[in-house]
Parts: sequence; C-alpha cells; structure tokens
Amino acid sequence: MAQTYKIAVLAGDGIGPEITQQALRVLKLVEEKRDVHFDCQHAEFGASAYFSTGKSFPDATKKACDEADAILKGPIGLSHEESEKIPVEERPERGALLPMRRRLNTYANFRPISLPKGMAHFSPLKAEVVGEGIDILLVRELVGGLYFGGKERGETEEGLRYVKETLEYDEQQIRQILIIAFQEAMKRKKVLHNIHKSNVLISSVLWNEVLEEVAVDYPEVNVIHMLVDAAATHLCLNPCQFDVMVMENMFGDILSDQGGGILGSLGLMPSACMGPDKAYYEPSHGSAPDIAGKNLANPYSMIGSVALMLDMSFGMADEAKAVWQAMQSVFEAGFSTGDLSQAGSDITLLSTTEFGDKVMAALQDLL
Repeated sequence: MAQTYKIAVLAGDGIGPEITQQALRVLKLVEEKRDVHFDCQHAEFGASAYFSTGKSFPDATKKACDEADAILKGPIGLSHEESEKIPVEERPERGALLPMRRRLNTYANFRPISLPKGMAHFSPLKAEVVGEGIDILLVRELVGGLYFGGKERGETEEGLRYVKETLEYDEQQIRQILIIAFQEAMKRKKVLHNIHKSNVLISSVLWNEVLEEVAVDYPEVNVIHMLVDAAATHLCLNPCQFDVMVMENMFGDILSDQGGGILGSLGLMPSACMGPDKAYYEPSHGSAPDIAGKNLANPYSMIGSVALMLDMSFGMADEAKAVWQAMQSVFEAGFSTGDLSQAGSDITLLSTTEFGDKVMAALQDLL
C-alpha cells in the first residue's frame, strides 16, 4: 500500500496559483514513479482569502494546516492600491503569514542561496567573484525578534505621533535556532558564520553569549563572527566564503533577499520553515501582481520548495535531488525566464508553463 502524505496547498495571491500549478505537476510525477500518494488539500490564504471570506487566514485554512503533514504555500500580497482596501490587521503578512508562523512555531527558516557553476551567468556579480558557483545555507530565526514583539502606536503629550516596537528574544528561542545551525554546519563544511550587531544591540550580546554556550557541543565547527552590515558587504564582494549563516529574524529577512540579488533573482530562492511538528515551504519572493495571469513568472522557487518538502518532511532525498537536477538542467541548456533575462541576451525565454514542461521532461528520465 502506497505511503500517503497530506499536504495543505495554499496557492496565495498574484502569481501564486500559476507557479503552484507547476509545482503540483512535479508531485504528480513523483506519485507515478514511486509508491507514494500526495493528498493535496487546497485552501485559501492571503489577500484572495480576505476578499472571499473576510479573513486572510480563515478557520478552514487553519484546519487544513493543522491536519496536514506539510504545507506548500505560494506568495501572498497585492499591489499597494489593492492592499489599501484591506484593514491593516488583515493584510496578508500581518493577518495571515505571521499568525501561521506563530501557530505552527516554525522557528527555523532555511533559505538556500545556491547557484551552480552552469547557472553562474545569471549572477550580476563578476565571474571571478562567483567562481565555481555559490552554495550558502542561510538559517534564520523566524518567530521572534522585532516582528513578533510588542507594538504600540499613539500620540505624545506634545501631540506628536509615535510608534514603539519591541525586539524580544529569550535564551531558549536563541538556543534552539543555534542548535539547528550548528547541526547544519556539521553536515556541510563545518564553518558557521554568526551574523549579529552586538556593537549596538543588547539582543545580539545575549545571542552571542548563548552561541558560545552551544558551541561547546560542536567543537569541530569553526565559528566566524560577523557584523550584519559587514556581512551585507561581503555577500557582494566574496560570497563564496560563506557556507552556513545564522541570524535573527530581521537580519535574515534582509540578507536572504540580498542573497536572491547575488543569484540574479529571488525567483531562484525557495525556502523551508520548520517547526517542531511540521513545516511549510514557500518561495522567498513576493506575489508579483504586475505579471499575475500572464504566464511569465519563474516557477523555480516554487518547484524548489517542493524539492525541499520531499527531502525535509518526507525523507525523499533522492527524489528531491532529481527535482533540483531537472530544474538546473533547463537553465544550463541555455534557457531562461523573464526575471533572469538581460538586455541583448540571446537566451531563449520560457513562459511559466514552458519551464514546467521542460522540468517535467527532464524529471521523467531522472526518477
């Protein structure tokens, strides 16, 4: 009898449904080639959910996530004009994404910043900087810090509007993400870059104190401390020095987007958001409402999120590797998508479905 996994599929907004469709084709092919069944339960999430139900994270979607073995989530959000039609507390990031992270306690965010040598031409960095390719794992704490701390808005006695937002971490929150980072470093090159801002932030002082305590259990790992602003510079000047990077929530949000920049597009960056019981998988990019419905979006990061799910939630490492190889082979064969194209390039551009077609053709031979 085939192993069955239940997946909550949250296609999201903008280009979400288009790229999700291509990702689900991959799951279907894996089903055909292996003794496994994926029970995909579709649910609304984000701005589209708000406009149809009045909630950006409806109760039915919460139920689907609670019952699932893993969650596949598309990008969410709309244009500024459309977002203005939604009450502040129900806007997708505040009303759906952060509550889902809190509900599932997905404290460990894995964002691979990967560009094999055969795809190095997509990077805006010089060839001598990219070298043999970029392969970084950015580990980001996802449910603490400034994004989840207390928030206050008001008016001073002098009549000046003000805001107050609190950056909060306790040592257990810090310790659990650092343990994950050290474990990942042990699997790779045993080098861990600790990204912090301890010259200014007391939260980073505590972070570094806890790191020194955790490091005792991983004597083989070489820890390199780097201020976050310096790390931003080094990501551009010498990205190949990094292997595993660990950092708090907001630093990770910013540097992972910069990671997409050095690859050439956030369209090449899937991610995994891991909790103690389950995980959700999503592209690192936004919903690109300007190209929604035009069959132009690059589905690489959504299909890559499926690859991460196969590996990290279902233990199907070989199948995941095949998905990566299939996607990379398309780009290495001289094709591109609109987000990666450059003026004057003679590379053949693929639509969303054409890229999916080529990935499926390659995957047929790899599974």
